[in-house]
Amino acid sequence: MRVFMSTGEASGDMLAASLAEAMRARRPDIVFEGIGGQRMSAAGFSLNVETRGWASLGLVAALVRILPLVLTGLAQVARLLYRPPDLIVLVDFGAFNLRLAKALRALNYRRPILYYFPPGVWFDRPSQARAVARNATALTAFKRQRDFYRSLGLPIAYFGHPLASLVAPRLPRAPAPPSGGTVALLPGSRVDEVRLHMPRLVAACNLLQARRPSLDVIASVANDDCERFVHAALGTATFPFRIVRGSRDALEPADAALVASGTAVLEATLREVPCVALYVLSPSGVAYGRRIWHRKYVTLPNLLLEREVVRELLQTEATPDALADAVEALLRDPSQQLGAARDLRAILGGAQAQERAAEFALALASAQAAA
Repeated sequence: MRVFMSTGEASGDMLAASLAEAMRARRPDIVFEGIGGQRMSAAGFSLNVETRGWASLGLVAALVRILPLVLTGLAQVARLLYRPPDLIVLVDFGAFNLRLAKALRALNYRRPILYYFPPGVWFDRPSQARAVARNATALTAFKRQRDFYRSLGLPIAYFGHPLASLVAPRLPRAPAPPSGGTVALLPGSRVDEVRLHMPRLVAACNLLQARRPSLDVIASVANDDCERFVHAALGTATFPFRIVRGSRDALEPADAALVASGTAVLEATLREVPCVALYVLSPSGVAYGRRIWHRKYVTLPNLLLEREVVRELLQTEATPDALADAVEALLRDPSQQLGAARDLRAILGGAQAQERAAEFALALASAQAAA
């Protein structure tokens, strides 16, 4: 059995690798190939395209990448038509993946395409939902997207969010000592995010270290490019630090975390690490974001629970002083946020979401293989 998966950024890379591992646990002979990054490669994928540098911030950065992505898409369409796999799995990254599905269907590709984490969860765009349903089998991790598709009469599968089963809460831990504590820094998985966030994070920890002389800091990096920016920013640090690869190694020993808004905030909350979310965009990115985003919150825990359980500090609010004060408050008393973490886990659905998603994908692939 051959399965092709495609994604375009770090969170999708993680989700694709995890789904592949769950599928392989049930069907060890699967051959995986696709478009992705380091986690998919480590999970045994043969990568046709490595997505390093694909994800971008702001309209200008995205425009620069359009032509290379179009050419890559055309090459992959030709490859998939020439040697079709038993199943194509598209993971998020709608700007590329939805176009890939449309192009394949327009050229009479009739094998199953599964869209895992369809785009537009928080935008409620009927045209986009219909395009997904017309070209692929949709599988969402969010109840609200399931309900939106069904309100339009569109088919969609839902088993819950895989992070609910993949990320277990840590064992209860003692409060941080008044003179110290360990703070994790997760500045994002894109170079542009790291470049904009790290100077603020380092300045905030410098302020925090003046209040807590024994402060320790762990910075998470997603790849080599991000690590170079993190190293450079930490050159002004007054606190001891270490750098690790991946969010888990940073979060596990942390008393609190400063996290760029994204899947990492959801992971930190589920792991029951009290955290503060920040996000900073370029001026062009802010203008574009204000045109398309009309919700009260931006971080996943707050969106899902419809209340602020994770403090959000965005744009000009993400000052070193504000970040330091917010983390200091969590180090003193994390109880309110930890209580909300249990509410979040309950709203994300069943504990077997990843296993059921793997079985669903295998059923599609097996039907094709038997045809």
